[in-house]
Amino acid sequence: MDSRPIGVFDSGFGGLTVARALFDLSPSEQIVYLGDTARYPYGPRPAAEVRSFALQIAKYLVDAEGVKMVVVACNTASSVALDDLQATLPVPVVGVLEPGLRSAFRATRSGEVGVIGTVGTISSGAYQRLATSFAGEARVHCLACPGFVEFVERGETASDQVHVLAERLLSPLIDRGVDTLLLGCTHYPFLARTIADVMGPEVVLVSPAEETAFDIRSILSTSGINRVGTSPAEHRFLSSGDVVQFAATGRVLLGPELDHAEAVHFATSS
Repeated sequence: MDSRPIGVFDSGFGGLTVARALFDLSPSEQIVYLGDTARYPYGPRPAAEVRSFALQIAKYLVDAEGVKMVVVACNTASSVALDDLQATLPVPVVGVLEPGLRSAFRATRSGEVGVIGTVGTISSGAYQRLATSFAGEARVHCLACPGFVEFVERGETASDQVHVLAERLLSPLIDRGVDTLLLGCTHYPFLARTIADVMGPEVVLVSPAEETAFDIRSILSTSGINRVGTSPAEHRFLSSGDVVQFAATGRVLLGPELDHAEAVHFATSS
């Protein structure tokens, strides 16, 4: 039994969707979740800056928190930093891009797959490159959705304003006739009801969280570092920003597991 925690990080609250999936699928595993809310959103930032943030946070989780695995629960960070993290860190590193796209390819009936994400994720070309490695005839249509993350971070997941924004941003994918939509940002599942209303009942929404959690469980088991037993898992939540606000908003989004948050501080650059 390896009782070390799993480190999960995101620019803010989005990665809580992955944490939730891990709680449900691997209830024995302990999680240290870090939301870099002092520097969110990552999407509009230059790739080099996001890469430096990701390396800084991941090294902190390994060195200071002693995690046995790092989960990059942020599509923007995964798109620009995953390879560097996997080459640098002494523990397994898992991203969210490949699990999500794999699930979307399985779900599509028409072969028309939409992918929405932050400006940083979509402009990186990571999903477009990844799609070429999958067999089949599915076509991927990528679309940046600036503004979605900010609504989630404010806890506005069902307002009239976010619905209007979704109608405007998602219209090109409706015109394309996609039948499957990958929520290519871990914040976006919190907007799933609004997105589903706009896209219509025939479009399947795919979240990367559950598929990522399955990958994590498999890696832990095959590597022999999974935590087994019946003792309850203890989770910790860290924020680089306002911990009171993080705990309050995070509890609404995640549930009672997030009863308080601890402060962590990073320099502006690594």
